[in-house]
Order: sequence, then structure tokens, then C-alpha cells
Amino acid sequence: MAELNTGDGGGKKGSKKVRSKKSNSKVDLTAMVDLAFLLITFFMLTTTLSKPQSMNLGLPDKDPDKDKNKDVKVDENRTMTILLGDNNKLVRYVGLLATPVAGGAPKDFAYGKDGIRQELLSRKEKVLQYTGDKNKGMIVIIKPSKKSNYRNLVDVLDEMAIVNVPTYAIVNEFTPEESKLLGDSGTTSAPASSTEPTPAKP
Repeated sequence: MAELNTGDGGGKKGSKKVRSKKSNSKVDLTAMVDLAFLLITFFMLTTTLSKPQSMNLGLPDKDPDKDKNKDVKVDENRTMTILLGDNNKLVRYVGLLATPVAGGAPKDFAYGKDGIRQELLSRKEKVLQYTGDKNKGMIVIIKPSKKSNYRNLVDVLDEMAIVNVPTYAIVNEFTPEESKLLGDSGTTSAPASSTEPTPAKP
């Protein structure tokens, strides 16, 4: 039992005068300790812990019955390719790299609202004017190189959610020409026809 003594224990030893022994005043702290533990338990059980932030990422289904060598035809006027390189380097081009659409030549952009976000918003409006159909919006192909960092990829995925890009894909295949744009020859890998959609001619 927890106690709190608030007085001394009467007269001193050896004193000639005999005084009446007074009882010590005590405060029982047992109830306070129990209340403290009850409050700690209550707040531990009712406090909302910080939840990890996550992003929904849709991945294609693995269907063994589908033909893996079948190319997906996509209108080149709807596609934008974003290349992620070393030292926060970001390059975008619209359409095919060899024959980009008007105003879609390869160009460097910065991350954030004043960089790639403005370009995505502008291109999204142009695609809607081109197709005239909300169901046929812009398609973005994101290509992170081996030297790009994870934060750059997350930043680009955040821009896809902010701009509300209807269709985007992450592809890790680079052509030699795309590697030259990033100034890195180590990002080139063998092309996979089943991974990257082939743009269709208008």
C-alpha cells in the first residue's frame, strides 16, 4: 500500500518531558495509482496510431492463355513517355522518339507543380481535344533507369494521381536512343515486345 507521511513521530529520545505520542497523518495513494494505470490503458487503447500512406497500383493479371507476343496498338498522339535518370534528371517526349508529335520533342523537366505537372496538365487537355472522348485520354509510360532513385518514381506516381491521368504504366525497358537522352549507356536492356505498347499510326 502506498503511503505518504506528513508528520514526525512525537517527542525526541532522551528528553525529560514526556509528551503524548501523536499518530502520523497518512494519505493512501493506492486509488491514485490505480486511476493512473486506468487512464494510461484507456489512452493506449483509444488513441489512433499513425497509418502508413500507400498508393493503389494496378498491375496486369497473369493470364497464361493470352498471347504474350501480341502487341498493343496505341495512338502515338495520346502517349507520353517519361524517362527518369540519375541526379533527379527527368526527360519527356510525346509519341515516338524517332518521330515525336508536334511540340513533343524530348525536353528536360523539373519535378513538382512548376515542372512536369504543368506539362501533364497541358498535354492532357490537348489529348482530350484530339480524341473528343473522355474514355480515350492520355497514356503515360514511366521508365525509371537503374540509376534513378525510388523517391523520383514515387514523385512521378504522385503527379499521376494529382493530374488524374487515366492510364499509365511503369516499364523498365530502354532503347539505346533513350539511354543517350539520359546520358547513361548502362540503362539499355533487351526490348520486350509484351511489356511496352507499340504506338499506332494515326
